[in-house]
Amino acid sequence: MNHHQQSHPTIDIDTRLVRIGVVLTAAGAVVASTGLAIGAFAVFTAGRRMIRDMEVSPTQQAVAKWEQAKEASRAGVRAWQTASDAQNGSPAR
Repeated sequence: MNHHQQSHPTIDIDTRLVRIGVVLTAAGAVVASTGLAIGAFAVFTAGRRMIRDMEVSPTQQAVAKWEQAKEASRAGVRAWQTASDAQNGSPAR
């Protein structure tokens, strides 16, 4: 029997460079996370300051807009009913 041993190509990886890459990636992730945290803090602080300086709070604005929407809806229903009654010949309410 003739046995031929096949040679398999191997990859020669410089583990020192891989370690350096891992360290630099980890350091970059720390720097990026720190930057994101500082940026988020700045935006959060500015938002709080803006809300604090408003003459009318967002909650009060929302309540007022909700009341306006309800009144507009009631007015629309009344107008629709009035127009519907007029078309049907019913007396106006």
